[in-house]
Amino acid sequence: MSDQTPLVRIEGLSKHFGDTVALDNLTLDIAKGEFVTFLGPSGCGKSTTLRILGGFERPTTGRVILDGEDVTRQPPEKRHVNMVFQDYALFPHMTVAQNVAFGLELKGMSRSEIRRRSEEIMSFLELESYASRYPLQLSGGQRQRVALARALAPDPALLLLDEPLGALDAKLRGQVQQELKSIQRRTRKTFFFVTHDQEEALTMSDRIVVMNKGKVEQDGTPEELYFRPASRFVAEFIGETNLLSGQMRGTEGDKVVMDWENTTLLGTAPAGIPGKGQPITASVRLEKLGFSAERPQTANAVQGRVVGKTFLGSRMAVQVAVGDGDVLLKAYVDVQTGQSVDDDLIWIGWEPDNMAVLND
Repeated sequence: MSDQTPLVRIEGLSKHFGDTVALDNLTLDIAKGEFVTFLGPSGCGKSTTLRILGGFERPTTGRVILDGEDVTRQPPEKRHVNMVFQDYALFPHMTVAQNVAFGLELKGMSRSEIRRRSEEIMSFLELESYASRYPLQLSGGQRQRVALARALAPDPALLLLDEPLGALDAKLRGQVQQELKSIQRRTRKTFFFVTHDQEEALTMSDRIVVMNKGKVEQDGTPEELYFRPASRFVAEFIGETNLLSGQMRGTEGDKVVMDWENTTLLGTAPAGIPGKGQPITASVRLEKLGFSAERPQTANAVQGRVVGKTFLGSRMAVQVAVGDGDVLLKAYVDVQTGQSVDDDLIWIGWEPDNMAVLND
């Protein structure tokens, strides 16, 4: 397989459970060595896709090509794929070493080869000192690492991870996120990660596929999805944003011109240029709004009055009433800036590249 050929090719995948459409004609390529995250709310189709890739579900229509081979009808044990479950699914009566060796035994490897590979992967994941312990004697983070070692030991082409950090507390979760990404980089394995946690997806992924109602809402890098969302769903699902509702007036070069609150604004259109005269909504992230006493040099600028401030530790959230006071803009600013603004009239400015016109 050349580097240009995708490791995984999903072609027209659909899955129906009775009258319920869990997955609706999904087509997607995943490159070798990519960390791809499927992100979305419960019932959006992300776990169904993962189970089809693993061979645990049969699609209603469509194909799964892995390493150039059609594996759509193959059972899990025949695929060069392994899975890390949300509850880790470790065998409680087996030691760490025995859990890690389990998949190698299933492959029929010799005893000496099993020992060599088990020791190699446990060393790689710094588990040697826990080899003789049982899962109940380990912390949540250690169990997660053992589950990962067991899944990586047979050297799969594709690793599927089904919300594997869901059982960890917030502090440990952050540590394991970094560890997991580091392991993926060092092994150069292809990871297919499923989560409903937007922050987790932004932190760990090379690429995020946002799912909604069985379909792909947007597919791109974390930066693209955060700063240039294509739809209202993506803008609201990933992070916090200001949604500005106005009228499409035309274009200026590659920028969209919109009327909003008696002001002309310029923005980008990640999902394509809307029709002239139609109502449109744009997204501007809170940290992209700047404050100033005088009109700023930015292409977009409006006047408003500060009506609320919330101290968040390293920054402040400031609410500004625009126009007649019916419209509120919210901005993240540093604490010093937040403390210096009061209820006087101020200017808020932002650049066109930081405003994305949405497709719905």
